[in-house]
Amino acid sequence: MEPSRVEIVLVRPSRPANVAAAARAMKNMGLRTLWLVEPKPGLDDPAARALAYGAWDVLDAAQRAASLEAAVAASGAVVGTTALALEGAWSPRRLASEAAALVGGRSLSLVFGPEATGLTGAERALCHVLVRIPADPEQPSLNLAQAVLLLAYELRLAFLAGRAPAPDPEPEPRASAGDVEQALGELREGLLEIGYLDAQNPDRILAELRGLVTRAQPTPREVLLLRGLARQVAWAGRVARGRAGTG
Repeated sequence: MEPSRVEIVLVRPSRPANVAAAARAMKNMGLRTLWLVEPKPGLDDPAARALAYGAWDVLDAAQRAASLEAAVAASGAVVGTTALALEGAWSPRRLASEAAALVGGRSLSLVFGPEATGLTGAERALCHVLVRIPADPEQPSLNLAQAVLLLAYELRLAFLAGRAPAPDPEPEPRASAGDVEQALGELREGLLEIGYLDAQNPDRILAELRGLVTRAQPTPREVLLLRGLARQVAWAGRVARGRAGTG
């Protein structure tokens, strides 16, 4: 896929120097869009900026977001990185070969968590796909810039070799991650109203529903239909409980 549609998202990076080095790795592979979620101060420190040699434009243009959800709201697909051996996690090469089809004409958010702990479970749940670098078990830890460079390199190889599927001239649009999350929020309310979700632990089933919806890669029209269905379900639940017209 086009490098211009790949956005790197760094969530709570531990050191400004790591962010600067990641910016340089991005530019090495032709990537320009960087998002920072809750970064620590110090990006203007000369020692840190030295690690972004030649990529100060990428570093200085980095966009800030208060949450991962805000950073990826406009993306067509959200791909999280993990060091955990999770079932279903993709390899970097698979991501590179399927990225163009995955985003449906929108941008791809490639998300990296804090160096020491990685993404939280809630943050991983926001991701449509998880990618794991198959490092040697005796030394699986990579620094942030290394991880960014490895994934960006695979994406660039696929782009240069033309292996990534080319989208149609007018690809069918995909709903944004933000719109999908809004629909899922309304669906959560509706399913709570009719008692389908456990009020004490609604997110267990909702996580499975999120996976079902994101795998379907819905269009904006389909998300509107889902929201309408969710509102009707909520209304029916209120009627059954004798609370029609409230809420």
